[in-house]
Amino acid sequence: MGTAVKAADLRHRVAERRSGAPTVCWGLGVLEDEDVKFMLKGSKLKKIKSSRWKKDRRMKLQDDCLSIWFESKSRSKPPTFSVMDIREVQEGHQSEMMKKHGSSFSESRCFTIVFAGSRSSLELVAATEEEGRRWVRGLKKLRKKVEGMSQHEIIHHWIHEHLRKADENKDNKMSFEEVKSLLKMINIETDDEYAYQVFKQCDRSKTNKLEESEIEEFCRFLMQRPELEQIFNYYSGEEQILTVRKLRRFLNSQKETSTDENAMRIIQKFELNETAKKNQLFTQDGFMMYLLSAEGDIFNHDHDQVYQDMMQPLSHYFISSSHNTYLMEDQLGGASSTEAYIRALLRGCRCVELDCWEGPNEEPIIYHGYTLTSKILFKDVITTIRDYAFTALRHKILIKGKKFDASETTTEHEEEEAENGECENVKADEKNQKVSVADVSEEFSDLVVYCKAVHFHGFQHAWSKACACELSSFSENRVRKLISEAGSLFVRYNTMQLSRIYPTGSRVDSSNYNPQEMWNAGCQLVALNFQKPGTEMDLNKGKFRQNGRCGYILKPSFMRNRSNLINPLRPRAGAGLSKTQLIIDVITAQQLPKVNKDKKNSIVDPLVRVEVHGVPDDNATRRTRHVANNGFNPVWNESLRFTVTVPELALIRFVVEDYDSSSSNDFIGQFTLPFSSMKEGYRHVHLLSRDAAPLSPATLFIRVRMKRV
Repeated sequence: MGTAVKAADLRHRVAERRSGAPTVCWGLGVLEDEDVKFMLKGSKLKKIKSSRWKKDRRMKLQDDCLSIWFESKSRSKPPTFSVMDIREVQEGHQSEMMKKHGSSFSESRCFTIVFAGSRSSLELVAATEEEGRRWVRGLKKLRKKVEGMSQHEIIHHWIHEHLRKADENKDNKMSFEEVKSLLKMINIETDDEYAYQVFKQCDRSKTNKLEESEIEEFCRFLMQRPELEQIFNYYSGEEQILTVRKLRRFLNSQKETSTDENAMRIIQKFELNETAKKNQLFTQDGFMMYLLSAEGDIFNHDHDQVYQDMMQPLSHYFISSSHNTYLMEDQLGGASSTEAYIRALLRGCRCVELDCWEGPNEEPIIYHGYTLTSKILFKDVITTIRDYAFTALRHKILIKGKKFDASETTTEHEEEEAENGECENVKADEKNQKVSVADVSEEFSDLVVYCKAVHFHGFQHAWSKACACELSSFSENRVRKLISEAGSLFVRYNTMQLSRIYPTGSRVDSSNYNPQEMWNAGCQLVALNFQKPGTEMDLNKGKFRQNGRCGYILKPSFMRNRSNLINPLRPRAGAGLSKTQLIIDVITAQQLPKVNKDKKNSIVDPLVRVEVHGVPDDNATRRTRHVANNGFNPVWNESLRFTVTVPELALIRFVVEDYDSSSSNDFIGQFTLPFSSMKEGYRHVHLLSRDAAPLSPATLFIRVRMKRV
């Protein structure tokens, strides 16, 4: 706080803050709901983890109607979770765990809470069918409420949740000691004198405790955004109000539609003062609500819809693809699960892998052959794909299989093993049990209708056949060699043939290679281990964030034209390339999470790193200085400059870290998006966790400028 707001202007700013600033009473609209009332009372549920592990646990909705307390014996897990973290509520025996171990209970009593990110699902059984229905209905209602919350409401809820935690004696009042505790909870380090000054300014009743309206005033003080006020003052002038004409001037600087109609639409949508709204005027509060809304995001939300031509050949698209989709962990002894398919499909994956083997009683099973990974039924996987592949996405799902061809002497699987050296990892008594072409089931082979997997015999051989339905698989090492030795020919090859890239067999920990190298060469199916979070999966998520998250991205025109020879290592000017200077002003951050939540007095020292991922000449990293002891509202005001020669292929990754002078920095959050989906002007960047779950309400506030060179 000390960085963003000086003590000298504290009294003036608290006194001048408008009493009409918006607040959120989250209970309104839901507290009268019977299902929510039931959840607020809490109930005893049975948690299922295996056939033998079925234990009673209490679950209760907290008073804020957004946090849920769940009884846990584990010290490593927090006792509460947010409704915002829930990805889906499944009824009955939908999950793999419920199908296996919950079938003895009535479906109406069973439900599964599935979380965003890597947190394990909660498999629960209510005492009665009516209780089960109430939990399911109530959770779904609250999720719907969350989806409609503005960023301002989310921040307000976040502060009030920490207020509740800081109120140690639960008297709904805040002593000075509790205020100091709150400041540390929300990542602010300040001296006692400054904290006491804030406290006394809000303690109008002179009781040495903040009550009701005083707490709200304190919250409004915490929610102040001086940098937004400064922007407003610049464009509003002495009148301290934005007319339609002045708002149009601001929109023009943002590269937004700067018409009277759009300016009036924004006023009607975001202005909080009814008198101002009637007179087509924009106050500071309305302006802040606008910048905090989705329209103030860095990501172009027009790209939340499918906006690209979806009628071109498959070879003209980048396609979100997973490797060994069934695995939840490592490649040798990890668990296989239908949950892995669900997670991949809900993240927009359009190419999944099914390694099919003959199981007991000729029942097809799926697992990583010749390893100790667990096995799952083929029929369960196919059912999962049917249920989840098309819930939000209408476009084709590609299932990698093998097409029977008597002319081939080896299978693609054998070729991959030989190239990867996977034979070293299999059990000794299974090394000689390789699958020949004759062992490939003709019935399974007949299911392969879109693409036929073939060996790569060279560019000339592929062009002589000119068969667009053929797909060849390459290890990451072989692709790098092809790019190095014949990059332009490989790009040309990928204009009409499909290339699938897979991790080398030495990555037994399910780590990933850099997918950007492969996209630079026009490879369509760049298969990654979706279960392994990290930079590589951040890039994949960012890449496919556009085009309605449908999992298909149309390649740039210069990568679809066979006559256009582009070298992915050294692209030349022209040929559809548009060199651009990118300037990113890193201004502030808001409500960054603690890295070490176990240490009450631990405050982060944040810095921001901005990365450009693209062709080799474009790859660059710039960073700010670190700000000491402030994760709540650190201020940088630093400019980072980049030159991007092929913006059509570039991804921009924002990373926030906790600076450490004696060891490597700790990760706080990140957000990645395509250069082509980035909006100019003053923008908020909504940060994600390491496993891609939202870190709401944590944001960066930046300014983006672009200039053609």
